[in-house]
Amino acid sequence: MKKIVLGIICICTYNLLPGQIRYNNFNKNRSNDQISYAVPKQYEIADIEVSGAEYLDHNALISLSGLKVGDKIKIPGDNISGAIKKLWGQGLMGNVSIYSTKIENGKISLRIELTERPRLSKITYKGVNKTQEGELDDDIKLIKGRVLTDAILKNTELTVKKHFVEKGFLNTEVKVTRIKDTLAFNSVQLLIDVDKKSKVKINKIYFAGNENFSEAKLKKKLKSTKEHPRLSIFKTLFRELFSLNKAKIKSLADSSVAVSNNELKGFLNDNFKLNFFNGSKFIKSDYEDDKKALIEFYNSKGYRNAKIVSDSVYAHDGKTIDIRFKVDEGRKYYFRDIIWSGNYVYEDDVLKRILGISKGDVYDLELVNKRLNYNPTGADVSSLYLDNGYLFFTVNPVEVRIEDDSIDVEMRIHEGTQATINKVIVKGNDRTNDHVILREIRTLPGQKFSREQLIRTNREIAQLGYFDPEQIGMQPIPNPADGTVDIEYSVVERPSDQIELSGGWGGFYGFVGTLGLVFNNFSIKNITDRSKWHPLPVGDGQKLALRVQANGRAFQNYSFTFTEPWLGGKKPNAFTVNLTRSIQRIRTFETDENGQPIRDVNGQLVFPRSLNDFNGSLKLSGISVSLGRRLRWPDDFFFISNSINYFIYNLDNFGTSLGFSTGISNNLTFNTTISRNSAGPSTMYPTTGSSVSLSMSLTPPYSLFNDIDYENADNATRYNLVEFHKWLFDAKFYTQIIGNLVLESRAHLGFIGSYTRKAGIGPFERFVMGGSGLGGQNFLIGNDIIGLRGYEDNTVTPPNYTTGTGNLGPDQIRGGVVYNKFVFELRYPVSLNPSATIYVLGFGEAGNNWAEYRDFNINNLYKSAGFGARIFMPAFGLIGIDWAYGFDTLPGTSTKSGAQFHFTIGQQLR
Repeated sequence: MKKIVLGIICICTYNLLPGQIRYNNFNKNRSNDQISYAVPKQYEIADIEVSGAEYLDHNALISLSGLKVGDKIKIPGDNISGAIKKLWGQGLMGNVSIYSTKIENGKISLRIELTERPRLSKITYKGVNKTQEGELDDDIKLIKGRVLTDAILKNTELTVKKHFVEKGFLNTEVKVTRIKDTLAFNSVQLLIDVDKKSKVKINKIYFAGNENFSEAKLKKKLKSTKEHPRLSIFKTLFRELFSLNKAKIKSLADSSVAVSNNELKGFLNDNFKLNFFNGSKFIKSDYEDDKKALIEFYNSKGYRNAKIVSDSVYAHDGKTIDIRFKVDEGRKYYFRDIIWSGNYVYEDDVLKRILGISKGDVYDLELVNKRLNYNPTGADVSSLYLDNGYLFFTVNPVEVRIEDDSIDVEMRIHEGTQATINKVIVKGNDRTNDHVILREIRTLPGQKFSREQLIRTNREIAQLGYFDPEQIGMQPIPNPADGTVDIEYSVVERPSDQIELSGGWGGFYGFVGTLGLVFNNFSIKNITDRSKWHPLPVGDGQKLALRVQANGRAFQNYSFTFTEPWLGGKKPNAFTVNLTRSIQRIRTFETDENGQPIRDVNGQLVFPRSLNDFNGSLKLSGISVSLGRRLRWPDDFFFISNSINYFIYNLDNFGTSLGFSTGISNNLTFNTTISRNSAGPSTMYPTTGSSVSLSMSLTPPYSLFNDIDYENADNATRYNLVEFHKWLFDAKFYTQIIGNLVLESRAHLGFIGSYTRKAGIGPFERFVMGGSGLGGQNFLIGNDIIGLRGYEDNTVTPPNYTTGTGNLGPDQIRGGVVYNKFVFELRYPVSLNPSATIYVLGFGEAGNNWAEYRDFNINNLYKSAGFGARIFMPAFGLIGIDWAYGFDTLPGTSTKSGAQFHFTIGQQLR
């Protein structure tokens, strides 16, 4: 009986294996060769063959089974079942069987018979778009030729469903179907059919256990989990109104029960919610983050033990869900005594002042950690130590006593020793030479470690514009054994050269075109080394800019600029040379030999017949050389620049906008600009800091020593040598409102003066306001163009400007001598990706310019408001479009400016 039971157990065991083994007796006449399931017998493997495997190597399969010729095995026994398990475990086979093909003289021949699983040849999707297909491919990670198992198919289904559930499609249904591929042997195609259905939105959010904060307050702390808008209040009121009858009216009239505030709030919450700008989709990951934010809010208010007892998400209907939170607020706690221990460098009073927390303040451990380790809005204790070299400093706040509602906290400090910088390492700069980065680094070997200088270095490297600012790495590598630290900076190169290419129709003047090339990481010394050309020689941080602009034959401008930011290589002395050539042509009325206008028989002024027949021109040739350097006082955010500029204006029958029509003017100017720029951290989207500059331009005071009779001289003689002094002030301030929402506040002021009353203020470098600030269709040479959105280009001019003939006085020349402008611009980023920084903005601005100082009135400004967008791409620079509405009437007109569109390429300075 024992042998029979054992035999039955063995048979059942083999039948449960993921394959099967059969023994065929080829020599039934020899009883000694028959297999007995009751009595295991030992055999020697004489031969092993494999069948059914078309793509798998037979020898490899035999090796994987663990069986080999010459081995002695027992049948029945663990050898055969173990071989089946090993082969099955590879996941390559759909079925595994082992047969005996021959048994003779104690030797056995085996055949391993397999069925290969199909392989993947292609994936097709149904119910999703191309973008979603790419996202799903990244999630599924199935490659062509992979063996498909049931587990893989099920995981694929779950992965696809999870992908859409995380995006708010909670009811997504996924079906994965295998389709035999008739073009490839033993291959199948997968059809993934996705029915996303509609996104599930949140109907209502309920709270229980909230005794100290209202539901509305708590809902505001859920940043992404929001209820959908509701406007059923009118429907509800009308339904109740029409349901009134005499009995209800009498009941209400007799009732003395007043509606409580909570009942009113509950009614409004159920029927009225205008959160159109907040998404109401349920996203699982956002939901989990919001639960943490809810507890953080309670903790910040002193409820250190607050917790969410339970939360449930359940269906409201087929398209919406409800969420219920049950919270346990716990007790509210306060700070009592704050004790400092382990501090020897700084006294308790110094540390308490920086911490800024007093006895009796609401207990907020998050605030404590912020004031100890990193405070983005002010000083913190860690910066006090880390900026003084104490790299190994640590501080750990510990609750040492809790009594009633008061908590004592001990600040346990380990100061360590001051760390000295040993080495500075730069990695990742494939195009830019090491010295370009090293000269911007403020953490130098031999100096004490400073976190402030580390952060400042990050800003300086980012402002070079050659590297991705999001991927600049700063890694201190401390060496506690010798008290030193190595600092490793890692950068990722990005394209920094720019091309400006634009075109359009300039109306009266014809085609408008601009071509500009800016090479921001140029290298003169590598011109002869072809291996450094990418496509031009790069690597030394120099700047080369070429620009051509044309407005048909009416206007051409050519400019060349070269900048070496570190002249001599030892100090940040920025040397710049600029060459420019401009030609502006106009059509003026014909004049006789005495310069008087010719009129036709009807008394109208006579102009040239052809639109391309320009009979007036202004040609400008100029050179500018400047040298600037960074200052160390008052701090090293200051920069001073000095330049000498020489321009020649050649007028030929140019009309009277500059006070004379024909003649040559020479303009030699010395300019000094002092600026301070702490805006950052990104140059294209600064969120903090400011930029302030004061500029002074002076010409020689010719009128003090020449012998010109200014009262009787014509304007061509009066302005042959241009003289003036010009002052400009520009200020920009950046304030972070919430998150990345930033307010830029700007103020601009400029005025031009003369050295003597007899010479007056000349026609050049005056202010012309209006439009984008880039000149527009009516190109102006010799003027300072100030943008004012909401008004057409160059239209905000002093009202006493005249286009009459003759020798115009200084107060009749086009342009103002003083201007003022204020701007408030609210910005929000759409993308902060360095390869395409995009932000939207809303603005309000006001400005004006005056022809005489006595007319200056800061209350008399032309106002406008609007919105727009900016796109910065390294290859094209800053591109902007604005819609603005001008609220005031332009000088010399009787209508309001109204709506205007403005398009800009490049950075608008003022």
